[in-house]
Amino acid sequence: MPRILLLEDSHLDGELICEHLERMDPRPQVRRVANRAGYMEALQQRDFDLILSDFSLPDFDGMSALELASAALPEIPFIFVSGVLGEEAAIESFRHGATDYVLKQRLIRLPAAVDRALAEAREKAERRRAEHQKELLVRELSHRVKNTMAMVMSLVRRTAKSSLTVDQYTEVLLGRLRAMADAHALLFETNWSQAELLEVVRRTLEPHRQGRGERFRIEAGPLVHLDPKTALALSMVFNELTTNAVKYGALSQDGGYISITWHREEAQDEARVHLSWEEHDGPAIAAPGDQGFGTTLIQRSVHYELQGEAVLDYAATGLKCHITFPLQA
Repeated sequence: MPRILLLEDSHLDGELICEHLERMDPRPQVRRVANRAGYMEALQQRDFDLILSDFSLPDFDGMSALELASAALPEIPFIFVSGVLGEEAAIESFRHGATDYVLKQRLIRLPAAVDRALAEAREKAERRRAEHQKELLVRELSHRVKNTMAMVMSLVRRTAKSSLTVDQYTEVLLGRLRAMADAHALLFETNWSQAELLEVVRRTLEPHRQGRGERFRIEAGPLVHLDPKTALALSMVFNELTTNAVKYGALSQDGGYISITWHREEAQDEARVHLSWEEHDGPAIAAPGDQGFGTTLIQRSVHYELQGEAVLDYAATGLKCHITFPLQA
């Protein structure tokens, strides 16, 4: 139901205007004020969609009413309804932001003028909303691109420091970049809103499953939706764990396999996810003497990006990684 503010000092003219407005469908809700004080109060309340105003008023004029409305509520349509509005005054009113004018001698065209003004206002509001959304998306995209580039540059530098040969550097770097790309692709599919944990696990492991699909035993826990930052961080973590398993762990020899499980803990103030990666029937392992970049990436990703904790256990039966992190609200 359209809400109309009518600035009209004549009770009789106000009734005639309301009679014509009642022919509209849906019938508008009209609030009439007769002087400057009532008009100023109505402007402050902002509970209307359109203003109808007489041009000649007892304590101030219609142009002043238009200027006040344009300053306070520039998006609200303003239509003059007057019996004395001449051509020069009409042109001047348009220059100051009036939407239309209707002569009181031709009130029959008032409903159409109101309908048109409201439709134009809705269209302008939609354009403003679309422009605002576009600005937000551009800012968000810029922010994400900067973060992604910073992460890529860090991966390039740190991978170079921990690589012994060019071939090793190329292989490891491409694997990490692929994990980033796969996570971004998944998030784009969901309009960068949320990604399901099971799908993040599957996408990250997919390049390593060829010929060894049965060696990844995923015991899917409850449905867990991840925000983009968490999904990207977990994708990088799973890539590091899998790469390590292929080179040194359970996937480096026949018979070895990996089990992945998780469960969700509901606390009073937050929900937490407990995720386990366990390698079985692989070669005997021991904790490395120096912490490599892969281990650093895992622990920092969980700590800084997930606000959680990662515990690496270099058990004789195979590497175990237990990750706990809170779910973002």
